[in-house]
Amino acid sequence: MRIIVVSDTHMPRSAKSIPVPLKEALASADHILHAGDWCVPDAVRAFEAYAPVDGVAGNNDVREVASRFGWRKRLNLGGVRIGIVHGHGMGGTTESRARQAFRNEKVDVILFGHSHVPLIRRDGDVLMFNPGSPTARRRQPYHSFGVWDITDGKLHARHVYF
Repeated sequence: MRIIVVSDTHMPRSAKSIPVPLKEALASADHILHAGDWCVPDAVRAFEAYAPVDGVAGNNDVREVASRFGWRKRLNLGGVRIGIVHGHGMGGTTESRARQAFRNEKVDVILFGHSHVPLIRRDGDVLMFNPGSPTARRRQPYHSFGVWDITDGKLHARHVYF
């Protein structure tokens, strides 16, 4: 199973459409996960043209997006327990807020966004993953997104930079 992982697309402000490198990756997706800041429903529909979509809302999302996805979610794909949260809020770092959101739950990976800073790091037995942003790199040298391949319940996660 191939999952394309994105966050912080901020469409249409940061991009009018999905960038070409991400479109190319989406063509191979079995599922798409988005960690918030889609911004508008048209952004959701753009991703739905490629594969089933799930995710959460972020602090820049309109009410319709927040109502559809919620602020925090747990799901299981291919035998991998996934927690998703945008990561905005008060106190601590984006990563620590994301970790705190699932402190009492058994997850294998926590997907989060908000900072636009790509991250892949183990915190004990949990993989912390921020895909960065494919449209709004801020102070990062590259735009980015994630590719997760799940085989036999094992997750292989990587970033794609462009």
